[in-house]
Amino acid sequence: MSQPYLAPVPELYVSYESAQKLKADAAELPSWDLSPRQICDLELLMNGGFNPLKGFLSEEDYDSVVEKMRLADGTLWPMPITLDVSEEFAQSIEPGQDIALRDQEGVILAILSVTDRWTPNKAREAEKVFGADDLAHPAVNYLHHTAGKVYLGGPVTGIQQPVHYDFRGRRDTPNELRAYFRKLGWRRIVAFQTRNPLHRAHQELTFRAAKEAQANLLIHPVVGMTKPGDVDHFTRVRCYEAVLDKYPQATTTMSLLNLAMRMAGPREAVWHGLIRKNHGCTHFIVGRDHAGPGKNSAGEDFYGPYDAQELFREHEAEIGLEMVDFKHMVYVQERAQYEPADEIEDGVTVLNISGTELRRRLAEGLEIPDWFSFPEVVNELRKTRPPRSQQGFTVFFTGLSGSGKSTIANALMVKLMEMGGRPVTLLDGDVVRKHLSSELGFSKEHRDINIKRIGYVASEITKNGGIAICAPIAPYTATRRAVREMIEAYGAFCEVHVATPLEECEKRDRKGLYKLAREGKIKEFTGISDPYEAPEKPELCVDTTGVDVDNCAHQVLLKLEQMGLISGSW
Repeated sequence: MSQPYLAPVPELYVSYESAQKLKADAAELPSWDLSPRQICDLELLMNGGFNPLKGFLSEEDYDSVVEKMRLADGTLWPMPITLDVSEEFAQSIEPGQDIALRDQEGVILAILSVTDRWTPNKAREAEKVFGADDLAHPAVNYLHHTAGKVYLGGPVTGIQQPVHYDFRGRRDTPNELRAYFRKLGWRRIVAFQTRNPLHRAHQELTFRAAKEAQANLLIHPVVGMTKPGDVDHFTRVRCYEAVLDKYPQATTTMSLLNLAMRMAGPREAVWHGLIRKNHGCTHFIVGRDHAGPGKNSAGEDFYGPYDAQELFREHEAEIGLEMVDFKHMVYVQERAQYEPADEIEDGVTVLNISGTELRRRLAEGLEIPDWFSFPEVVNELRKTRPPRSQQGFTVFFTGLSGSGKSTIANALMVKLMEMGGRPVTLLDGDVVRKHLSSELGFSKEHRDINIKRIGYVASEITKNGGIAICAPIAPYTATRRAVREMIEAYGAFCEVHVATPLEECEKRDRKGLYKLAREGKIKEFTGISDPYEAPEKPELCVDTTGVDVDNCAHQVLLKLEQMGLISGSW
């Protein structure tokens, strides 16, 4: 193996004096406010984590990466790193122009010298990079529903790194880590990539990996964007710090990586390898179903369990890192220790707790045995994930105008307030329109903005342990999914489809809206001149035709009890 830790990697930052001058000059430039994912990408571009990239990909490089996992000059690079922007912003920019890249507070981080502007074929990108154009994949959903429609490419001039106020002593650039390894005389370093809390099986796995590679260990967790629903990075880092004492201090260190994961399985594994090479590592642990996003729309895994290991092995020499393949570790009761699953003889008792089972035990406040995890880790997880009956949650009603959403929502609110224990807030469509969205019209774009505002408020209520009840029409699947993801980062989301037929809704038309829509006096009216995309898999479906409100609200309470969100004492 070569010794990549010896020399610094190239960074894209200019000197302090040049940065001050560029900051002053940038006041005259068009500005783009970066999204959280773009900030992660820019940070790793500037500090050399994405070496050899010198900026956001040109169209030629992008096409080559999508099709062949290589830059146009043939260099191995599996992931498109692009600056996606809105069509409106793109129209105001011409290749040859410079633009200021700013964080969400308006602080300038870099200058992008635009060389390319193009509208990508996102379906092709999804198919090639992620293996399928399937919205069940979080990165494909992001590509189609969050990312801008136009890409800009060109070299980046770094002015300053993004500011992090958390765990500052744990955040190292590639060159800082390389200097640390040089100082300690570490020549073989195995990196462990993780986006989950560390349990005893992970500790045993990393011990074995370091021993097998005869290397020091770098625990290198991702604290940028991971998969929606993952444990937040604040909790995870507290868990890692609790476990770090279990490792020999002289041979192990931990550093945080501000990477926005794409959950791209095999390609992601190669990408992770290149990033760790830039950070001075010589070995890399590639897991079973490494960076897999879970199930596709057909309920099958997106990638085979060993696809990532196979692709990494194919490119191992070119990456410049040796792969240490993940051994699936299980607990053998008779010997009271973890061992690789493929080395265990018949007749012994193997104990294991899946991620799903762990979440269930946390949600229901059940015991998590010491053989599975460390008490310090379990304590941290319980702080963030109390039993479900003590967590905040959102009930999200969706259905046609006149279907009975608001009436059931009001009844449910009263029943939940009668039970007590948690504050309850009703975010009714009409009330929200009056107080939060009074400036919005009823175009598709404005209706989407309104629903996302409702989702944001509901997510804040949920995060703080309250109950949010939402009752908008919310006709579009993509917007409802975005709201679900926003809320499920903090608690449970119960979607209730009030599936009252259109004819029944028209009969009840107290406000005369359907009549006006039929006459063409109201444009883009859901169910008449604009579609309603019915939920495919709501938590509950109710039809209010001939059914009293109390019965419908009771059905929702039963569903909430079944989900463990309220206790059965009501």
